[in-house]
Amino acid sequence: MSQTLTIRSAVSGDIPALKAVMDRAIKELLPAFLPPAEVLASQEVMGLDTQLIEDGTYYVVEADGAIAGCGGWSRRATLFGGDHSAGRDAALVDPATDPARVRAMYTSPDFTRRGVGRLILATCEAKAKAEGFSRCEMAATMAGEPLYAACGYQRIEPFEAQTSNGVKVPLVRMGKAI
Repeated sequence: MSQTLTIRSAVSGDIPALKAVMDRAIKELLPAFLPPAEVLASQEVMGLDTQLIEDGTYYVVEADGAIAGCGGWSRRATLFGGDHSAGRDAALVDPATDPARVRAMYTSPDFTRRGVGRLILATCEAKAKAEGFSRCEMAATMAGEPLYAACGYQRIEPFEAQTSNGVKVPLVRMGKAI
């Protein structure tokens, strides 16, 4: 059964439902790519950055009223992480010299492989380009890397996010000209 996907800007009232989608995506989609300790540790370094909602750069994809996914982009220096993550930097970047950041992309496990991620990426890229950015970068999870590569993003460098319990979460910095 094909469902029509729609995309809209996220609002603060969406936060509880978005967090639920993120939690399910981490718990149900990452185990195919990471061992259990790294899946659990991912919850410490991943999540919703409500600054994106305040900035108007975070989106909700819906299918017949259900949240199919969410994600956004940022004109701020932080590359990844949620409100609870260490090392965030809210400084604005310069679109003439810096890339926009694609951030906090999650697909509900009920809607994988239906174009949700591609819709969010296309929206983010178009909005960032309209603000003068010529490049986007992200910190991709192992689960997200295949999608981003299929959408033209190139690996820049692999790295690990350190967590409070010592478990390191593998990520890949990826980028694309827009």
